[in-house]
Parts: sequence; structure tokens; C-alpha cells
Amino acid sequence: MTLLLVLVVTFAGARISGNPFDYLYDDGLTADQRAALSAEFGLDQPLPAQFLAYVIALGGGNFGVSIAQRRPVLDLYAEALPSTLTLAASAFALTLGAGLPLGVLAAVRRGRIGGRVAMGIAFLGYAVPHFVLAIILVLVFGLALSWLPSVGGATPWHYVLPTVTLAAGLVAAVVRFLRGEMLEALGQDYVRTARATGLPHQRVLWGHVARNAALPVLTVVGLQLNGLINGSLIIETVFALPGIGQTFVGAVQVRDYPVLQFGVMAYALIVVGVNLGVDALYAVADPRIRRRGAARMAQG
Repeated sequence: MTLLLVLVVTFAGARISGNPFDYLYDDGLTADQRAALSAEFGLDQPLPAQFLAYVIALGGGNFGVSIAQRRPVLDLYAEALPSTLTLAASAFALTLGAGLPLGVLAAVRRGRIGGRVAMGIAFLGYAVPHFVLAIILVLVFGLALSWLPSVGGATPWHYVLPTVTLAAGLVAAVVRFLRGEMLEALGQDYVRTARATGLPHQRVLWGHVARNAALPVLTVVGLQLNGLINGSLIIETVFALPGIGQTFVGAVQVRDYPVLQFGVMAYALIVVGVNLGVDALYAVADPRIRRRGAARMAQG
């Protein structure tokens, strides 16, 4: 139902936003030229007929042809996919690699210098918008110090600044959420019992506290995957990365209906798939959820 609603809204919204020929041909078109182009791309038909043809084409695996570039939409996105996957995978790895240790540090060193530094990093990650952080990194590391390239994606070094920019807010979310969950777990009776039995501190921390606190973090990490998708639109535009976000933004600017529609549907499909995957992982990680689900099915 979500994907169907996105399909309808995107189809209608794209056409309400304007005619692509007005943006692609600044010098204007004659009436005959406009009619020929409209007939070529099926835009001379009533909207219900256009929508029906679009749905039938989707069912047959035909995602259309770009109005601006006259190339299959799938080819355009396939060429841009490696750059986006590289950025997303790098940012996700940095999110887990930095967010989880900093979250644990903020909890176990609460009130000390280590915990304050971890929370300070999280606060900055939340407070500074993506585009502001991107500009700061470009000015400092790209222009002033000339350490890293800031435009394009020709080498792995081109992805360093975009990765840090995209991961900053996600790291902050993981740190704050994990810290809260661990502090709550530290006050539970089973932790006090484990300590009273003489278990070493590290075993209590990692075997009981961190393990139970990690379950809700699964949901947050899943939501961060959606954040990677949304953030890539801005980051790829700022750093001129030849990824899906850049392709999508270019389609919006010229009202390239087929490219725009496929981009929105692909993003929606990824978000829905990630949410379903997180729910499944949560059930795998927590046996209580499986038992409740089995009980509901039995009652039904």
C-alpha cells in the first residue's frame, strides 16, 4: 500500500510540477515540435491513460526512457549506483565503527572526560546540518590545507569528506541512543544480581548490559540506513559525486518524468525493505518477539 501510494503521488506530482520541454528547450518549441515530442513520450494522452500505460510498463520490467538524455532509465541509475553504494557503505561502516564505541564510552564514563567528549561529538553531529558541515570540511581540508579532494569521485580519497559529512549525524544518533539504553540497563535488577554474584565488570558490561541494550539499537541502525539514503541526495550534490542522488536531482531540475518516477520508487522500495528487514532482525535477536508473534498467529 505504501509503494502504491508513492507511485500515484509521484506520477501526479511530477506532472503538476511542469512540462519537461519547457526546461529542456529554453529557446522554445513550435507547436508541431511540441506535439511530436509529446507523442513520442506518450504525454499527449489523458493522465489516466498515461498512468495505466506506466503501470503496465512497470509490470513488464520497462522503466521508461529519459526525456532529457533519451537513454533507458535503468542504464542511467545503473551507472550511478556504484558511487552511491560506495558512499553509503563507507558512511554506514563509519557510523557503526565510531558510534558504538562512543556510545559505550558515553555510558560507562558518564560524568568523566571520556563520556563528555563522546557526548560533545554527538551534540555537534546533531547540531551541525549536513550542508554546513560539508562547506566547513571543504574549506578546511579541501582549500586551506589541500589534503583531500572535494569535487568528483575519481579516487577513494574523493569519498573521505562526503563519508564524514554523511556519517556525522548518524554517529550522533547511535551514540545518544546507545548511551540511554545502556544507562537504563545498568540500573536493572539483573545487573545488580550479576555484580553481586562476583562476575567481573567487563563480563557484566558486555555479556549483560551491552547485549540487552543492543536490541533497541537495531531499530535505530535500521532507521539510519534510511538516513543514509536521504542524506546522499544532499551530499552527492554538494560534492558533485556521480551517484544516484545527483541523477535524481538532475531529473527534478528538468522535470524528467521517467527518471524522477523511478528514483522516487527506488528510494521508497529501499526504505520499505529496510524497515521490514529491521523488524525481521529484531524478531531474530529477541526470542520474546517470536513467541508473541506465534501466540498471536495461534489466536488468529
